[in-house]
Amino acid sequence: MNPLKLVAILLIVGGTLGLMYGGFSYTKETSSADIGPIHLQVNEKQRVNIPLWAGIAAVVGGLVLLVTARK
Repeated sequence: MNPLKLVAILLIVGGTLGLMYGGFSYTKETSSADIGPIHLQVNEKQRVNIPLWAGIAAVVGGLVLLVTARK
């Protein structure tokens, strides 16, 4: 398989997932304290939003690469 086709397929899949889910979340450890035998830890849940235009651009870019890779 041509590497250009592989990049095109990854762009299409990634753009589609971005459009379906709208973003992703992760957990970030913000602070930690050890006071004797006590261990305190704070975890924050962060969300990263993927803009609609980025998902559409990835799908369209992947389709353009896929069509031009065939020639």
